[in-house]
Amino acid sequence: MAADEVRPRSGLRSLLHRLTASEQELESEDLRRDSERAGCACADTVKRGELVTVAGRLRTVVYTPRTNLPTLEADLYDGTDVITLVFLGRRQISGIEPGRALFAKGRVALRDGRKVIYNPHYELEAHR
Repeated sequence: MAADEVRPRSGLRSLLHRLTASEQELESEDLRRDSERAGCACADTVKRGELVTVAGRLRTVVYTPRTNLPTLEADLYDGTDVITLVFLGRRQISGIEPGRALFAKGRVALRDGRKVIYNPHYELEAHR
């Protein structure tokens, strides 16, 4: 088994892990598991040029006023890595807010070494 693989834990082992893991670790595991169950790609494995569907939770949403084209940028975290969703020409989008879970589909690009998807097709998940 590879070092980065996560194997299922037995009942006692799982309980011990849940008691000793940080809240951030538990949230990351839950997001990764939810993304995999939905059949989405993990953000840490996607490559530039791939057409992917990713799922996760928005960490930050920032309006960036640029001189020629304003953008709304949202960092989507799926428990493995962050992909920045870039909405060109938008100042705000209803429902695109920190903490919101969503699915996004688009072609992965690299900008300054970071993974981005420009103008993704997205679906908001219901608030939990």
